[in-house]
Amino acid sequence: MRYALLICDDETDAPSNEEIAADPAHRAWCADVARRGAEVIGVRLRPVVDATSVRVREGETLISDGPYAETKDFVGGVVIIDCADLDEAIQIAAGHPYARRGGIEIRPLWE
Repeated sequence: MRYALLICDDETDAPSNEEIAADPAHRAWCADVARRGAEVIGVRLRPVVDATSVRVREGETLISDGPYAETKDFVGGVVIIDCADLDEAIQIAAGHPYARRGGIEIRPLWE
């Protein structure tokens, strides 16, 4: 079963790419996911200041800078995993360093 892990955190306290790469907890999590053969793809998203939101209302395209929702937490990355079931997805998500500082939302993919 494939799941999307939405990596959520407070953007004002987000570490740099270099800090993430040097973080032993993050490297251990990546190694665990690789050991399981579970990662399909993982990407870090740029800050919400770089986002563009698009909505269409009554045939009119509305474009705004920034995220659609006003929130302190933001989706900072997405990891697609392929694992046995939701229980394993929960184990993988619980091991991610951001589960201790932000949150990980698990969503099954439509297949």
